[in-house]
Amino acid sequence: MKTYNWIVLGALLLLSNSFVVKAQDVNIMIPVQNIFNHAEFTSVQTVMNTQGSSHWRAGAINPTIRSTSGNNFIHTSSPGFSLPTSVLLWRLASIGGQLPRYHWGDKWPGYKWLTTSNQTWYHPTIYSTYTPGNIDFSFKIPSNAFTNHAYHAGDYSIQITHNYGVNGFYTIEFSPDSFYAILSIPKAISWLTGNNTAYTEISSLNTYRTAPSEVLWDIGTFDLGNTVDFNLFAKTASSNIQFTSNNGVQETRNISLLKLGGNHPKISTLPLSSVDKNFISGNSFTVENGNRNGFQLNLSLSKADFKNYFFQAGTYKFQVNLNAKSTDNSVAAHHNVNYTLKVLPLSEITIPNLGNEVNFEFNTAAQYQNGLTKIIPNQLKLSNNEAYELYVKSDVPFFKRTGIQSTVPASILQVGVDGGSQQVALSTTPQKILSNGAPVLDKDLNMKYTIPSNAAQTLVAKEKTTYSINVIYSFTAL
Repeated sequence: MKTYNWIVLGALLLLSNSFVVKAQDVNIMIPVQNIFNHAEFTSVQTVMNTQGSSHWRAGAINPTIRSTSGNNFIHTSSPGFSLPTSVLLWRLASIGGQLPRYHWGDKWPGYKWLTTSNQTWYHPTIYSTYTPGNIDFSFKIPSNAFTNHAYHAGDYSIQITHNYGVNGFYTIEFSPDSFYAILSIPKAISWLTGNNTAYTEISSLNTYRTAPSEVLWDIGTFDLGNTVDFNLFAKTASSNIQFTSNNGVQETRNISLLKLGGNHPKISTLPLSSVDKNFISGNSFTVENGNRNGFQLNLSLSKADFKNYFFQAGTYKFQVNLNAKSTDNSVAAHHNVNYTLKVLPLSEITIPNLGNEVNFEFNTAAQYQNGLTKIIPNQLKLSNNEAYELYVKSDVPFFKRTGIQSTVPASILQVGVDGGSQQVALSTTPQKILSNGAPVLDKDLNMKYTIPSNAAQTLVAKEKTTYSINVIYSFTAL
């Protein structure tokens, strides 16, 4: 009876040992950082077990592996996608936790890739032994394998067998007989390069004068890594652009004045809003070789809106929220860009060449008696992107005669804007002739010059010659 018990116990132990190592796939998880950054990937995986043996087969037969499913990894859910076996390099890493070599005469091959032909992974000698246990391989994907191929999310599989499997002739058998090597690619989208801020500065009035019919502002160039197809969505954090003038006054502009577009044919140009929109016009961005997609984004607006809504000096701010979203809505990646448009204070007064002289001629008694008035059409052209006041003054207190100061005071001449509310007597102190001027570009003013009757009569006793004085115009910002 005792003998019988021992026989049964022995059978049970043998059955338990036969399931120590189960047939299982070699699942190689590839981090997206390696894929997107084209960085070499390495991993050590258990591929087989020696099943308790510590010797090679008689005659030190070289152990080999080969593919039984072709020379490509095939995507398990989308068979149209494949990767050549050359993307994955492998070599023996250890047996039973012991690093090769196992005898001084052994040869340890370097990295190889799978083919349908037998590939030797170790060259033992007849005296070589090893520690029983797991057989681990080192796997490597070089950087150029990421650069030159497209890795779609999911699993790529290939079936592998070896020559140390079940064979009635040999007692040394490694387990399992065959297995699948699987490259697992996560679903992912990532903004790899791209600024978080964008800035435009306007420092010349000519920017408005020579603006094209469509004004473009650059947001930046962006590179995205993706293992899934995606669409580009965008919105703004607010429906308004926040404007702050140089003296701190807060105003808003409607965000719909601006359109978002880009240099890629897949990107549509659409008005911005605080509601998320898909900016892809047709087919989505797909998984390309290198697993990257790049594009440049810009803002556009009409020339008229540019001049009407973005002329005033100050700071214009808003935020664009970008969202790369997979076509199946399973993954998304967000990227925000804070945009600032800075318009510097700009002002300019110009006088046409034909309008730089105002001539008064006193030839008759009536002219001395009644005085004279001259109106010079379009003599001044004003540009100022802030609220302003216009001032006038003379460079000296008296008119000059042949370059020498005379006794004719500057105050005999009154200056003002034709149609304006006031004329002022000229002096060396700046005097206001236009109040609360609104920001304006290239506004023409007709200027009015008067020598009134009482001042003209004082000229009767003066020497009959030519007198001159310089009239100077200036701005003061409000």
